Amino acid sequence: MKVSGDRTGDVRLGKVGKGVRVLVALAGIGLLINGSVRESDDLWPFGPMSQYAMTVPDDASITYTRVSAQTDAGTTVDVPLNIEGAGVARAEIEARTGEIVADPSKLQAVADGWAKKHPDKPKYVKLELIRDTTTLVEGRVDGPPKSDVLATWQVRR
Repeated sequence: MKVSGDRTGDVRLGKVGKGVRVLVALAGIGLLINGSVRESDDLWPFGPMSQYAMTVPDDASITYTRVSAQTDAGTTVDVPLNIEGAGVARAEIEARTGEIVADPSKLQAVADGWAKKHPDKPKYVKLELIRDTTTLVEGRVDGPPKSDVLATWQVRR
């Protein structure tokens, strides 16, 4: 007969187990605070919490940064900014936009990443860092986005 409340087989967490859990929690909190204070996504997802929650006012401009490529096949394509595409994430490009504008040769890594991951696809010969701006008026899109080329790089082979 089993008595109510009988907990045979249960194992209690020891001091070491509790200590490890507390240290892991403190390390996670420390990384979150570090990313937020430094306003850096370098240790994503331990970046600034502002990247996760925001609202857009009814009358605002929304910017979107992208990289466009001319290929050796004569086509123009938007570069897939992710690890599977060019090996560089969009957040990395956005975080380093100022550096790329100052030194467009930093776009070479995008072309190299694409060529390494997709040897059977057309190669990039020219890259452009572009910022598209969409304007909202009373919460609605007001016309097509305005595109500004921020940097251009002729790819080295």
